[in-house]
Amino acid sequence: MNRTRAVVIGAGVVGAACARELSLAGFDVLVLDRGRPAGGTTSHGEGNLLVSDKGPGAELRLAQLSARLWPEIAAELGDACEFDPKGGIVVATTEAGARALSAFAAEQAEAGVRTETVSTVDLAAAEPALTREVAAAVRYPEDAQVQPAGATLALLGSALAHGARLRTGTEVTGAVVRGGRITGVRVPAEVIDADIVVNAAGPWAGEVSTRLGAPIAVRPRRGEVLVTTPMPGVVRHKVYDADYVGAVGSGDGELQTSAVVESTRGGTILIGSSRRRVGFDDAIVPDVLSAIAAKALRLFPSLASAAVMRAYGGFRPYVDDHLPVLGEDPRLENLWHATGHEGAGIGLSVGTARLLRELLTGVPPSMPVDEFTVDRPAVLA
Repeated sequence: MNRTRAVVIGAGVVGAACARELSLAGFDVLVLDRGRPAGGTTSHGEGNLLVSDKGPGAELRLAQLSARLWPEIAAELGDACEFDPKGGIVVATTEAGARALSAFAAEQAEAGVRTETVSTVDLAAAEPALTREVAAAVRYPEDAQVQPAGATLALLGSALAHGARLRTGTEVTGAVVRGGRITGVRVPAEVIDADIVVNAAGPWAGEVSTRLGAPIAVRPRRGEVLVTTPMPGVVRHKVYDADYVGAVGSGDGELQTSAVVESTRGGTILIGSSRRRVGFDDAIVPDVLSAIAAKALRLFPSLASAAVMRAYGGFRPYVDDHLPVLGEDPRLENLWHATGHEGAGIGLSVGTARLLRELLTGVPPSMPVDEFTVDRPAVLA
C-alpha cells in the first residue's frame, strides 16, 4: 500500500516536530528547506518552553500540552536537546506591576498553571544576584528550556530515523493544483508530488503561502538577544520582568523591550528581549541593544560588568491576534499551515505537531483547535 506523501516546507523546530510526528504515524515525509535545518528563526531564539507568559485561552492550552510532551520527547531524543526544567521567575519592580502580576498569576492558576508566590527571603536564595527592589515575584515550575538548534536537529533526526527525507537548499516556488486540491509543489526545475503539503516556514510562511496561491497574513517581527561570556551560577532560572507579557501581547510595530535574563548550560547569559516590526531588515541596531541592556540591569545590577561576546537577532512569525495558525486551508484542499507562533514556536512546536498528526489521522485532537483555524480574520490575507 502506498503511504500518504507529505511535504513539509521548513526545517525549523516546528517543521522538524511536524516531520517527526507524521513519520511516526506512517506518512511518507519529505522536508524541504531553502537553507539548512534550524538555520532561520529557530537558531536565533533562546529555547524557551513557557507557560508563564500566557494568559488563559487557546495558546495557554497549547503551551500546557507542549509542556506535558517535552519531557518525554526530550528523554527519547537524548542530551542534544539540553532540556532543562529549571522553572521561571517573574518579578514586578513596582506596586502597580505587583498588582497586575498577582492578578495574572491568579487567572493562570485557575486555568491549571502551577504558580508559587515567592517571598523576599526565598527569592534572594533562589536568585542571589537579583535586585532587592522587587515588589512581587511568582515562580512557574513548569517553565523549561532547550537548546533550540540541538533540539531541532534531534527532532529532525528522529523523523529521518523513521523514514523521512530531507532536502536542503531547495526553495518552493509554486504549487501544482488540480480541482481545487494541491497535488505537489514546484521547486527549481522540478515538481514534487504530494498528497499533503504542510507550510511550516515560520516568518516566511506568508511568502510561501502566497507562492502556493493561498496567502495568509503571517509577517516577521524582529527580536534581538545579547550573549555574555560564561558566568556560571549567576542566573539560575529564567527571570523576567512582568512587563514582558505586555510586550509579547502588544500589536505596536514600534520597539517594545522588556527584561528577560537566563543562563545556558554552558554558563553564558542570554539577555533579551525586543520586539519590532521592520520587515526582513536584519540590521543589528545599537540603540535596541542598549535598551535591552538597560532593562536587564534593573533586574541584575551586577551584569553591568559582564562582558558581552555577541548579539544576534531573528524574525518571529507574527499574526495580528497573537495566535498560531494550525489547520487545513479552506481555499486549497490538502494545504495545511503550522505557523504563526511568534516567539513561542520552540515551546509550542511539539504540541502543534501532535495536533497536526491527530487532525490528519482522524484522531480526536488533544485540545480544541477552533481558535487556530486558517479561516479567521487575522489570518486570511
